[in-house]
Amino acid sequence: MDRRHFSKVAIATLASTPIFATAQARVIEGTHFVAISPRQPTRDPKQIEVLEFFAYGCSHCNAFEPAIDEWQKNLPADVLFRRIPVAFREVPFVMHQKLFFAIEALGLVEQLHRKAFTAIHVERQRLETPKEIGDFAAKNGVDRTRFVDMLNSFVVATKAKQATALAAGYKVQGTPSIGVDGRWLTSGSMAGSNEQSLAVAEHLISVAKKRA
Repeated sequence: MDRRHFSKVAIATLASTPIFATAQARVIEGTHFVAISPRQPTRDPKQIEVLEFFAYGCSHCNAFEPAIDEWQKNLPADVLFRRIPVAFREVPFVMHQKLFFAIEALGLVEQLHRKAFTAIHVERQRLETPKEIGDFAAKNGVDRTRFVDMLNSFVVATKAKQATALAAGYKVQGTPSIGVDGRWLTSGSMAGSNEQSLAVAEHLISVAKKRA
């Protein structure tokens, strides 16, 4: 989304991709990832934090979601994975930020996160107003009033502002991008594809563990 073009390569090709055949020697700072300065805060200093910067309106994020979701489920216990919705402008991105944080706050990520992508990219729903989002929640078996109340809550508004500040700190220019441990950022445009950015992220996680 936005400034960068992201290609689509099957995740199964990662192991055979030459630049990642020997990760320690091949993953290059400034080419496959960039260092972040100053280092950004992480939620828990005892864990290595991995952030997926995404936007519901981003078609590349929609295509990438199954791969990164499967990947994050297999991360070790000392790695904390967080999704961070990005707002490049007020409309519709801020409302989409609030949509995600309402989903997260109500413990509905497994139930609704991927369905939000489907609603926007397949069913052509805009999900830009509380009414539209309330209809989406109700359609998927969630109490409309409860969901909209959370959507409009101070807690969700605060999380949206924090997400915007974090994306700015990482200097995110496009989605999807992956931040690692407050230190580094990679993306499909840097790694060669969105799926290959997962291999770069794994390399950076290993580097972070050595520096801990």
